Amino acid sequence: MPLHSQVVRFLEAQRSLGLNPIEQGTPDEFRQRLRAAVAANGEPEAIQATEDRQIIGPAGPIPIRIYWPLSRKSAGALVYYHGGGWVGGDLDTHDALCRALANAAGCPVIAVDYRLAPEHRYPAAADDAYRAFTWVCDHSPELGIAPNRVAVGGDSAGGNLAAVVSLMARDRRQPLPCLQVLVYPIVDHDFTTSSYQQYAAGYSLTAGGMQWFWQHYLPDEAVSQEPYASPLKADDFAGLPPALVITAEYDVLCEEGNQYATRLQNAGIPTEWRCYEGMIHGFVSRINVFDAAREAVTQITGTLQRSFDS
Repeated sequence: MPLHSQVVRFLEAQRSLGLNPIEQGTPDEFRQRLRAAVAANGEPEAIQATEDRQIIGPAGPIPIRIYWPLSRKSAGALVYYHGGGWVGGDLDTHDALCRALANAAGCPVIAVDYRLAPEHRYPAAADDAYRAFTWVCDHSPELGIAPNRVAVGGDSAGGNLAAVVSLMARDRRQPLPCLQVLVYPIVDHDFTTSSYQQYAAGYSLTAGGMQWFWQHYLPDEAVSQEPYASPLKADDFAGLPPALVITAEYDVLCEEGNQYATRLQNAGIPTEWRCYEGMIHGFVSRINVFDAAREAVTQITGTLQRSFDS
């Protein structure tokens, strides 16, 4: 499919800003760029309330934000990990998306402000992500949720963390998430896929940008083969939670996300998968920019509701 007309306009607007490629800047400059882009997402939805807390993490406090929906429809909850290449992003950059997910799913969404690289390299973000999931399960009575109805999800680097949390829970023989929502996830340290070749530049996220993210995240190249860094490297996919995998056609990460969905399906894991044609990386968090973002939110929350009800 050709690029969607909304994507064409978005990319033209991005090019008109004359921004340097991400890989030519510093982590702080990238973080500022993400924060500056929040206003372009438009006015966020009203919800019942937000609650900022700090939980005890493996290396200090982890900030979280609980989004309470206007109407509760289930006893489930979604633990959400933001994107940003493990280098950027925070509770505010994905605020609009978390609000929309909470209202549409009718469940609390718990956003996690995990430690960022390069100040805190792998496995810091993964360790924080797992701790946040277990905290929600442990505090389920206080939150008014069922401990076996806690899903994990995230976009891009956050999708990586949701997949890793699922692997960690299985490997440690701990309670599993009831669902893993993987939105154009980073799941493999591999820059040779066909989507990396086809969409290396010109479609928002670039191959050079992804290499820059990985370089900041990993303490050394050797750990890139570990499943908690590159989930697609896992030897065994059996016993993992059901999954929803969303990819974007014009995205360097498209092929690895599609491969991940296939590996899950081949292992007998109930997996819903869709590649959004004509879309680029990052489209879902721009819910007031792309019609497909609202469509994806509907898909995510519908799958969540079915998971909570099963």
